[in-house]
Amino acid sequence: MAYGVLHEWSVTHRETFWRALIDFCEVRIAGMDAASCIGLDRMAPPSDGVGPRWFVGATLNFAENLLRYRDAQPAIISWNEEGRQQQLTFAELYAEVARVAAGLRAMGVGVGDRVAGFLPNLPETIVAMLATASIGATWSSCSPDFGVQGMFDRFGQIAPKVLICADGYRYASKEIDCLERAREIVERIPQIEHVVVVPYRGGTADLRVIPGARWWQEIGDRNVTEIDFEPLPFDHPLYIMYSSGTTGLPKCMVHGAGGTLVQHLKELVLHTDLTRDDRMFYFTTCGWMMWNWMVSSLAVGATVVLYDGAPLLPRPSILWDVVAEERVSVFGTSAKFLALSEKAEVDPVASHDLSALRAILSTGSPLAAHSYDYAYRHVKADLHLASISGGTDIVSCFALGNPTMPVYRGELQCRGLGMAVEVFDEHAQAAVGVPGELVCTKAFPSMPVAFWNDPDGAKYRAAYFDTYPNVWRHGDWAELTEHDGLVIYGRSDATLNPGGVRIGTAEIYRQVEQLPEVLESVAIGQELPGGEAGDVRIILFVRMREGQVLDDVMRDRIRRQIRENTSPLHVPKKIIAVADIPRTISGKITEIAVRDVVHGRAVKNTDALANPGALELFRDLAELRN
Repeated sequence: MAYGVLHEWSVTHRETFWRALIDFCEVRIAGMDAASCIGLDRMAPPSDGVGPRWFVGATLNFAENLLRYRDAQPAIISWNEEGRQQQLTFAELYAEVARVAAGLRAMGVGVGDRVAGFLPNLPETIVAMLATASIGATWSSCSPDFGVQGMFDRFGQIAPKVLICADGYRYASKEIDCLERAREIVERIPQIEHVVVVPYRGGTADLRVIPGARWWQEIGDRNVTEIDFEPLPFDHPLYIMYSSGTTGLPKCMVHGAGGTLVQHLKELVLHTDLTRDDRMFYFTTCGWMMWNWMVSSLAVGATVVLYDGAPLLPRPSILWDVVAEERVSVFGTSAKFLALSEKAEVDPVASHDLSALRAILSTGSPLAAHSYDYAYRHVKADLHLASISGGTDIVSCFALGNPTMPVYRGELQCRGLGMAVEVFDEHAQAAVGVPGELVCTKAFPSMPVAFWNDPDGAKYRAAYFDTYPNVWRHGDWAELTEHDGLVIYGRSDATLNPGGVRIGTAEIYRQVEQLPEVLESVAIGQELPGGEAGDVRIILFVRMREGQVLDDVMRDRIRRQIRENTSPLHVPKKIIAVADIPRTISGKITEIAVRDVVHGRAVKNTDALANPGALELFRDLAELRN
């Protein structure tokens, strides 16, 4: 059967397809015979009811499905910049989850409570998530490069009962403390009742900095050997994940256990051909959805390989060392990493034994055509190179790989099974061969079950369905090809994308405009000649208060303010003073218009601007030529 025929059947007969997938992947779920799907003809949750609901009446536990194996095969292998650190077998992983789950129960954590992780990419992070899921609580995590404000903007909205953090971590050969930021978060979120600290950097820190905090090894009961998995509805909240915060506080997307599990199993088993014999390594932090995706590999019985640290330090080949030494068969990374490896003239095929490697998955930004050439010439000739694309919004992919199809340079191979993905032209019609908006026209199980603190679904509807009624608009600018593949050109909105990581401009503005010398600011991503497709450098324009000057001292203050309260990736490469910033008649700053002028493109609909003359302040700036 041709893939296109199978894909068409899977979106036409969605309930039948997903039931077949559940059977094929032997999902541990009860009540499927009597379960029903409701409202699959609609996508947006209506204000007077509910949106689509999958397999109502069925129950499962996400953690139980990931812990189905209890043998001596390695479940998790972890590395950092100092080399290999830990290994847990499936039996050891189960035992650790049992202990920590007992510890969470003893803290009073139960169904519906939130547990937050401010953690590096460690085995303990996976254990904490599985323990949380096993008892019916909801997991949410941020990577440790977030500043206090970035964390508070996220965790402050969901009011977790427990915060789990590390004492510190190592990045680019630097030791970085986490406890001081954790202390500030605990002070700002009164609902946090318990703090657990993972002794990642030696466990010599003074825990008294956070009153009542306990070390990781001190919680739970090691005599507990069985997990009492809580049976939960298919759409029970498993994860709370966050938007990039482009237009304000990050949106809190609640993902259901069943939808997340079956979507991940489909993508891992069918689109990646993952089996128990495989070792899956994805270079990610636990603040990116690819961490959640990678961890679901445990449900297949595959070994998960973790790396915590900088991707090119202490040596440019560090990730390839992991792939070779751990016999990784599926290696996931970003398009930016492959491009940097190419520029650094890393030649893994000559320097490493990659005989076990059969697939590379690339995401984060569009994979440039020359990166395909690099992978096949300098990594491995008989490789399945799959550029994949989806998002935190769906905790999965819209388009991804297919091990039974050819790979075309510069293209994502196919649309995901069960995903009614189309590209809409300017007339909102499905089109092939022309760029347009990436959309999904039918409901699918891994849609968020809700947004947090959005009782009538208004935020949810506004996020995806305002442009096309009852059609999910994802915000990617894409094109369907003659091969039925997909080319993604980048975001169709103002989200920044330095190094393949999505960053919301509002997160930058909230920090810059706390400085009294700055009246307002606008940030854009500048594409550089010869740069990677989709990659940009952040340019920040500031309007200074009268009498204030943007000098090097002020630039350093701005950068420090951003770095300390968000992350290093948010820090702009250039900061430039301007006398005015264009805005719409309704008073909103228009980033897209500024970006178009900087790149020499025509600005559409200047009639919508209150001060269109301000655009000339951004044209042909000498500071942006180098």
